[in-house]
Amino acid sequence: MPANSMMTTPILDFARRYQESGILRFHMPGHKGKPHLGPEPWDITEIAGADELYHPAGIIRESEENAARLFGAGRTVYSTEGSSLCIRAMVYVALLNAKSQGRKPVILAGRNAHKTFLSACALLDADVEWLYPQKGNSLISCAIGSNELEAALSKTPETPAAVYITAPDYLGNLADIAALSAVCHRHDVPLLVDNAHGAYLKFLPRDIHPLTLGADLCCDSAHKTLPVLTGGAYLHINKTVPSLFAENADRAMALFASTSPSYLIMQSLDACNEYLADGYENKLSALIAVLSNLKKALAQHGFALIGDEPLKLTLAPKSYGYTGDELHGLLRVQNMECEFSDPDFLTMMFTPDTEESEIKRIKEALLTIPRKPAVIAQPPPLPHPGRVLSIREAMLSLSQEIPVAEAEGKILADAHVGCPPCIPIIAAGERIDSAAVRCFQYYGIQCCRVIP
Repeated sequence: MPANSMMTTPILDFARRYQESGILRFHMPGHKGKPHLGPEPWDITEIAGADELYHPAGIIRESEENAARLFGAGRTVYSTEGSSLCIRAMVYVALLNAKSQGRKPVILAGRNAHKTFLSACALLDADVEWLYPQKGNSLISCAIGSNELEAALSKTPETPAAVYITAPDYLGNLADIAALSAVCHRHDVPLLVDNAHGAYLKFLPRDIHPLTLGADLCCDSAHKTLPVLTGGAYLHINKTVPSLFAENADRAMALFASTSPSYLIMQSLDACNEYLADGYENKLSALIAVLSNLKKALAQHGFALIGDEPLKLTLAPKSYGYTGDELHGLLRVQNMECEFSDPDFLTMMFTPDTEESEIKRIKEALLTIPRKPAVIAQPPPLPHPGRVLSIREAMLSLSQEIPVAEAEGKILADAHVGCPPCIPIIAAGERIDSAAVRCFQYYGIQCCRVIP
């Protein structure tokens, strides 16, 4: 998108005027604008003129409309509680749409869904039919092609409420959203995309944002790849979907959200509109060129790279002689912290705020690590456990935490996974089999919650 000097920042402007006015603050928050940490003068609440996040009619609505234009959305709603809130809202409006058509609350979902998706299904009493990845995929990746989706939709006895996928995944693998959305629309099923890691995809030389490629709803964690404070996210609704989705978006968000949203995060989202409209595409292109050279140098040196997301660098270092966690440890010694590591992978994330000197440092650090004999150990096959209870029944049951070594045969009550990557090995309500136990142990999970 070309530079746009007319882009407004209404939330930021209001907060600036308020903090410069010298007004006496006899309202929340309790710091009264005094700078204990620094940003408090800008930290306000729903005072007169400040609008209300999930009933916007003033400055917030104007800012959200600015974002919608930037992303090509029919409606964009801000979240100050990350994509987690947006995921719950997406599931809610998809089920509401299904109910209006007399469909059952069943969602066809990629198995690498974030645990927030499972909690949303528990809260909303939705059933899930899982789309499993092709053989050879890891826990984090769930490569679902259009043929697999076509086959799955053709086999379902009833049309599901939605198809839900995660793309890009945590390792940087993209999905063919255009092909998947075409399949969904042939079957009259909305496509929901967890695009938490891909807000910037809209601004690449070739726009590959899920909305552009046909997704009906998607969420973007602005804070993951854009200069936005942690917690800032977008719920995007396509222009092509029935009006029910946009009409119920605010209500869907309010159903799960705090009534005290952070105005600091909203100002950050607001300021980001101006940032995106003013030369961001050029900054992105320049960074991608530098990262392309970095990836080429690492591959020539012998590192195995995976994923096709431009702003992620994911190494599969076992062929170089290290687990992902071991390689991460070596980088930490050099004062570098990566986004994610596990026994198989190491992932780093970059943005235009990453300086070329910093990219040079990581390149030099990796190239000076000596190669060793390949690590032979491979991850165990992903489990395909049987379902005993619904996700809701399991998550709302009394449960107890036990060692994983004692869990075989028990019914999982809740996911016991950290963030990142926050992807459950099996879902609540499924029976823990020996394959699940091996996976728990491989990924370092010592305990799990089960139904007694």
